[in-house]
Amino acid sequence: MGIALSKKHGKAVKRNRIKRLIRAAFANNYASLPVTASIVIIPKVAEFNYADVEKSLLSCYKRMAK
Repeated sequence: MGIALSKKHGKAVKRNRIKRLIRAAFANNYASLPVTASIVIIPKVAEFNYADVEKSLLSCYKRMAK
């Protein structure tokens, strides 16, 4: 899994927090990945919390399964 963030997301502290949230959601839901794949995550500029990140990640997993 790769995570790409631009400076549009804010300063380094904010970008690192977003990456930590994405990594945590990925690690907690790794077993539910439907296929073996390389994943690159490029989040949109927005406010992030763990619940939203996890929800988005799970919806991406469902789309990958199709």
